[in-house]
Amino acid sequence: MSTTRRTRFSRRVPDHVTDELVAVLSAPKQFAFNDLFEEVYENLKKRNAVSGGEEMLRLRAYEKLQNLCTRGLVEKEGKQYRGLERLEEASSAFVAAAAAKAAAAAAAAAAK
Repeated sequence: MSTTRRTRFSRRVPDHVTDELVAVLSAPKQFAFNDLFEEVYENLKKRNAVSGGEEMLRLRAYEKLQNLCTRGLVEKEGKQYRGLERLEEASSAFVAAAAAKAAAAAAAAAAK
């Protein structure tokens, strides 16, 4: 019996930074990155989910924001960011629900 080796990194814990970016960008307004980061940082401090220092968190937030732009979930106009309709797809709750649905479908297919 051979085992397959996973070559892709899979994060199993909820991504608090992306969840907060989704929560803040769900508002129907545009944000400059500094204003967006300040709101995200304050929300993370309230949830006691800040680790690694403010500058490292700023870098992580910027990288995740650029990933959301690349995936077409956030629109960048100049230096302003605005969340689009499908932005909720990036939240960990949506990802967990999709994984549970896929697992249920696989279990149903295996039962037949």
